[in-house]
Amino acid sequence: MKRLAIITASLLMVFQGLNMSAQTSKYGHGEDSLNCLKYLSFYTERFNKDEKDPMALSNWRQAYKYCPATASENIFINGTKMMTNLYRSTKNVKGRAAIADTILMLQDQRLAAYPKKKTTILNNKGQYIINYKSSDVDFMYENLSGIMNELGKNTKSNILSALMQSAVAQYREEKLSADDIIALYEKVSGIIDQAQPRNEKETASLAEDKEKIESIFAASKVASCENLIAIFSPRFEADPENLGLVTKIVQLMNNADDCASNDLYLKAATAKYKLDPSHGSAFGLYRLNAARGNVADAGKYLQEAIDSPESDEATDAQYYYEMATFCYKNGLRARAYDAARKAADLDYGYAGKAYMIMGNLWASASCESTEAKWARYWAATDCYQKARSIDESLSEDAGSSIATVSRYFPEASEAFMYDLTKGQSYTVSCGGMTATTTVRVQ
Repeated sequence: MKRLAIITASLLMVFQGLNMSAQTSKYGHGEDSLNCLKYLSFYTERFNKDEKDPMALSNWRQAYKYCPATASENIFINGTKMMTNLYRSTKNVKGRAAIADTILMLQDQRLAAYPKKKTTILNNKGQYIINYKSSDVDFMYENLSGIMNELGKNTKSNILSALMQSAVAQYREEKLSADDIIALYEKVSGIIDQAQPRNEKETASLAEDKEKIESIFAASKVASCENLIAIFSPRFEADPENLGLVTKIVQLMNNADDCASNDLYLKAATAKYKLDPSHGSAFGLYRLNAARGNVADAGKYLQEAIDSPESDEATDAQYYYEMATFCYKNGLRARAYDAARKAADLDYGYAGKAYMIMGNLWASASCESTEAKWARYWAATDCYQKARSIDESLSEDAGSSIATVSRYFPEASEAFMYDLTKGQSYTVSCGGMTATTTVRVQ
């Protein structure tokens, strides 16, 4: 009996110790702490076996009732999972709405208790808003904006995409202005550009969401040339040396329809090139000036793009072909021929088209002597033949051009009078062009 009394007394001391510990532990105080521990154990055991077990949810509710927020982060994590399952199995609209509100409330409470997990919690909350609140545009815009402002570059791209969609919806309801949408687009684009995906899946997802954002913005028709001019003209005039501002103006106007001919675009592009010169911005200035008929300036900027040490051979091939086309259209024949020859030498898919330009230049060259007039057609034929041998897609055009110029070949007797025979090598120079070709006759 004495031994039993000792054991009983010892057990009482242990329980008293547990009770005292519980009163001052993270599980709460007094009887609530004991209930917290009890229901945490009950719900966890059932949840681990089956997340959809009704008794797991019932015991979780009791744990949530008695436990302080700091008792276990899993109260919020597992509670969200169970509420999500309950949402999916609930058909009643009002019931679903209440569950959705509970899910979002759990995220807010988890954030308050575990602020170091802010990025994960807010991105999760954003996803739940997209999943359960997509019909409430005002709610979407307000809350997703808050998440973006809080997380910045750590905001998931699909949240940014959904935010842009909700903002455009508000714009259509005249709750936001065009300036608001453009400002949001600038901010969202900046965050997307800073994103650092960790794997191929995230890279693909980022690219998809970026494309969505661009499509949403374009479909909104906010970035009309008229709107852009109205919004950005005073901003540019006030701060013309702001690189970020002029870059954004150029980007937006480049994507807008029928915007190439306005003064703001040209001024911003010129300012951007002065502030941050690059072959790309020089090429952009070439196109703007070409569209306005500023031939001298267009040619100057295109040459600067070509001369830039930053551009690689493939880009230079493109620029030389562009130069050849531009100069040919504007009567700068010798310069067009030189650029086409350089594009053909570099190739990168431009050689065939470059030889077609050279052929056209020879076919239309103004030559003085009789034999030179014949030789221009021989040189043209050489170019057309090279074009179709390099690029099969040009076979028909090249063949047609050869048929046209061959009509102007001399008769053998005519060539003989100039001491020329079929197959003989002949060097022709006229119109600033020189080529060694082969004598051809009818």
